Amino acid sequence: MSLQKAGETQVRRRFEFAVDREHARAVNEVGAYLRRLRALAIAAAIVLGVGTGFLIWLNHPWSYLLAVAFALGAATALFVGLWTPHRARVDKLYTTGTLVPTVVSESTARGTTLLALVNLAKPNADGPRYALVTRTVKSLPGHRPRAGERVPAVTVRIDRAPASVGELWHSVTMMPIAWGTRDLNVIERARTAILDVEWQLLTDNLDLAAKVRRVDSKRLLIDPQQLPEELRGAQG
Repeated sequence: MSLQKAGETQVRRRFEFAVDREHARAVNEVGAYLRRLRALAIAAAIVLGVGTGFLIWLNHPWSYLLAVAFALGAATALFVGLWTPHRARVDKLYTTGTLVPTVVSESTARGTTLLALVNLAKPNADGPRYALVTRTVKSLPGHRPRAGERVPAVTVRIDRAPASVGELWHSVTMMPIAWGTRDLNVIERARTAILDVEWQLLTDNLDLAAKVRRVDSKRLLIDPQQLPEELRGAQG
């Protein structure tokens, strides 16, 4: 595969499939997180709203200042609670995420650790900035929890940091295709859509997963000179 062809693959590598919503609701940990986030945001909005009313009832100059702060907090929490189910649906996350390779690095009683190769560069960056990223999951249907198991996934940005800040995404995690479908043929199709050189890079660096997990950001930037030639000019 030529360098130009590899770059085009990275840019356009979206993976489309019919998301099994019942299955996703049962096993998708990103969806579960978003539901908890919505519940917490609505609860916070109610508490802050009640606090705002109480501070206004006190009828003191300082209480009005606090009431403004509480009201702003309530409005923000309410926005998050209303925004989450509409703007961050699991099927939409699968559609907009970039297909990336992920492999099992280890599996214990506490969960399975995944090691992924992710390009953190934003569209306006000069070139790709690949990093090794880890995530520990509780459930991984459709896969064997053994070291080296290839788990196709898509990237997910849950944080909404301004796009103008820096050239790298602040926080990126992975969402396995297997969390969105029971169909093993779909998982295999996603697996074969990823370049062999990407899978090999992860397999060769499985021993770095423990190092990545110890980093607060759970990611380790890769020196571009250590990348295979096919990936050095790929932007995704």
